[in-house]
Amino acid sequence: MNRRPTVEGASGRAACIDAFLAAEGFAGATHAPLAGDASNRRYRRVSWRGKTWVLMDAPPATNERMDTFVEVTRWLRRQGLSAPEVVAAQLDGGLLLLEDLGDALFARAIPQGRATEEGLYAAAVDLLADLASVPDAPEGIGPYDAAVLYREARLVTDWYAPGAGAPLGPVALAEFEAALDQAMAPLAGARAVTVLRDYHAENLLWLPGRAGHARVGLLDYQDALLGHRAYDLVSLLEDARRDTPPALQQAMLQRYLKRRGIAGEDAVAFHRAYDALGAQRNLKIVGIFARLALRDGKPRYLTMIPRVWAHLQRDLTAPDLAPLAAAVARHLPAPTSKILARMAERSGAGAA
Repeated sequence: MNRRPTVEGASGRAACIDAFLAAEGFAGATHAPLAGDASNRRYRRVSWRGKTWVLMDAPPATNERMDTFVEVTRWLRRQGLSAPEVVAAQLDGGLLLLEDLGDALFARAIPQGRATEEGLYAAAVDLLADLASVPDAPEGIGPYDAAVLYREARLVTDWYAPGAGAPLGPVALAEFEAALDQAMAPLAGARAVTVLRDYHAENLLWLPGRAGHARVGLLDYQDALLGHRAYDLVSLLEDARRDTPPALQQAMLQRYLKRRGIAGEDAVAFHRAYDALGAQRNLKIVGIFARLALRDGKPRYLTMIPRVWAHLQRDLTAPDLAPLAAAVARHLPAPTSKILARMAERSGAGAA
């Protein structure tokens, strides 16, 4: 493993993939593109002798952390979870050959009637609750502390606000930052657990042929950090890509608290953290989606901003977040169709 082909040139990437597969014993394998994500990684389904695998392709120039993905994968599999087995790796070339867990993403399985929405979310919540009790963590992952949370939330002022035609001046930015600092401060001292960070219906697969938590297939966790146990629950229930009914959100939140044995004042504190992390995550996502459109030429992400904005407004009704709610209302315009259309016209200009 980890042998790097020397094939380069104009068609070098395709040739490198073929050489990698051949070197690992898959000579003559065919491969076709799979849907990608918001990162620089690309995916291909590899077919060879009647079986399939998934190829993760992250060219070295993208600086994607393939080694972290491998380490987190191994850690998850040691917990008996369905992270895809790493079949072959060429870390310096940015190539991984992975077990193919199929196409039954939660976001597809629900409308196709493969399982009930409540049943799938219950399985995902139970997995999260039990994962929070694992005492160790993947090697090499860093802290998801207040500094990181703050830096991520600032993406909304770096990208969305200018893109919406409302850049924050020094006074407004200082007010927004102070409110954000206040909102994030209570999260800093929480006991850290492994946070997968993109735990939602398009990164979870339903594998009914497996047992227990292994029925939930896991994808896109290479950015894992040590953070607050409420973060992944927020990611799941306040999904940027699909609507989750408020009744389902409340039922699953209560299910998590019950499974973890969180009650009384601890439950109150958890709810406060959930709201604060929801606000942080949704501010971040609005900023990321604006950046994907304005810098990276991916305007399709703009269509999801109104849903994320609605999540944010719900989070900001929490009394503890009143200063942040006031700062958002004062300095960040709502994503109207006019604003989003203007951002779409500028997509790829890098002018935010």
